Amino acid sequence: MENNMIITTEKLTKRFPMGKTEFTALKGIDLKLGMGEFAGLIGPSGSGKTTLLNIVGSLDTPTEGKALVLNQSIGNLNAKQAARLRKEQLGFIFQSYNLLQVHTVFENVEFPLLLLKYSTTERKKMVMDALDWVGLTDKAKQKPSQLSGGECQRVAIARAMVKKPSLVLADEPTANLDAANSHNILQTMEKLNQELKTTFLFATHDEKVIGYLKRKIFLKDGMLDKDEIL
Repeated sequence: MENNMIITTEKLTKRFPMGKTEFTALKGIDLKLGMGEFAGLIGPSGSGKTTLLNIVGSLDTPTEGKALVLNQSIGNLNAKQAARLRKEQLGFIFQSYNLLQVHTVFENVEFPLLLLKYSTTERKKMVMDALDWVGLTDKAKQKPSQLSGGECQRVAIARAMVKKPSLVLADEPTANLDAANSHNILQTMEKLNQELKTTFLFATHDEKVIGYLKRKIFLKDGMLDKDEIL
């Protein structure tokens, strides 16, 4: 991978149709993100951070410009190739957890592995390792409805991390949590970043999240406003 770059965008532009006109959500973003970074896209609602995260996550494509993720050009991937990139190398953490309520904690974390070629024994070890990372091995047989909000988000982190992805994308991961749980979640992600060298990219305007970031990428009106590396 060129210079250990996980993400490279060049003049990245994204427009959405709005009636008879267009809304330009991203306006020529140039960005490089290296292996092992703990970075965040920061800005108010409408600044373009979620649009950028979605393109990096191969959930959307650029209108113009380039987005290279793990040396793959997002704009040139077909649906099957984009799905493979997500399945094999990306982890996602959402603000609403997105856990399957009828399944146990173990089954929720195991789900991404069912799409990959692991044996039952391998899956069990990987799931229990992931639950150990987030301190929830004792909750493996419980359902999400039996957990607190903070525990549900820790399950979501375990699910994102279980296959040891190269890149984890987190969209407002603490939005539904109180301060104590937010710090617990962020410390967990910080530890995984340091121990597993996983790259994390957040989209956030939460001051609690911003306080943990090692790199702050500020967006304003779809443009890169400031880029601070601590």
